[in-house]
Amino acid sequence: MTPHIEARKGDYAPAVLLPGDPQRAEWAAENFLDDLRCVNRWRGEPGFTGIFRGVPISVQSTGMGGPSLAIYAHELLDAYGVRTLIRIGSCGGLIEEATLRTLVISQAACGDSAGNRQLFAPFDYAASADFGLLRLAADRAAALKLDHLIGRTASSDFFYHPEGLERLARLRQYGVIAIDMETSALYTIAARFSARALSICTVVDNMITRDAIAPSERQEVFRPMIELALDIVAANGGC
Repeated sequence: MTPHIEARKGDYAPAVLLPGDPQRAEWAAENFLDDLRCVNRWRGEPGFTGIFRGVPISVQSTGMGGPSLAIYAHELLDAYGVRTLIRIGSCGGLIEEATLRTLVISQAACGDSAGNRQLFAPFDYAASADFGLLRLAADRAAALKLDHLIGRTASSDFFYHPEGLERLARLRQYGVIAIDMETSALYTIAARFSARALSICTVVDNMITRDAIAPSERQEVFRPMIELALDIVAANGGC
């Protein structure tokens, strides 16, 4: 038990999928895992453990934003012995090629979090994915013929910013393909604990074309992303 998770030691599998949305966590667990049990309900952020292709896997909701994800990632790694974290989230495309429903596999993520600046000042930390997971994700996405992009992403603590798209111009200039709120925090916390992390997001809106997925399409629109994440964990032996 931790300040934010009621589960006991051993309740989580070595690999945990991390959706931000509590409803997505429940939907993913109920639709893809066998022998399912709920291990956490505190603070409205449900956690589940079950079996996929004979491999134990957990799903834990993290809430919205990097600070919230950082709490859950820290406690899972520090108190529950989790070794692999895979974000299954949503993102906004920053290039026209990042069309709706495309999967974005984040190679590395910059961020505007004050937390990172406090931890690493005067340096800028390069938050990046685990290479083994990244390579496996690239191979499996290609084999499954999924529409996907692999590249640099950004994470921001702001969802609504007064400067809008203008403040993202420099990111686009330097090849950043998508933006979310959590990936940079995930990669940073995983590095601290020498754990493995990967972020896979589904493009739900595009900042350039202004296209957006209707809310009615969720949660089904996330199925390919969840299937890819589960496939990666199973192919990796659950670690």
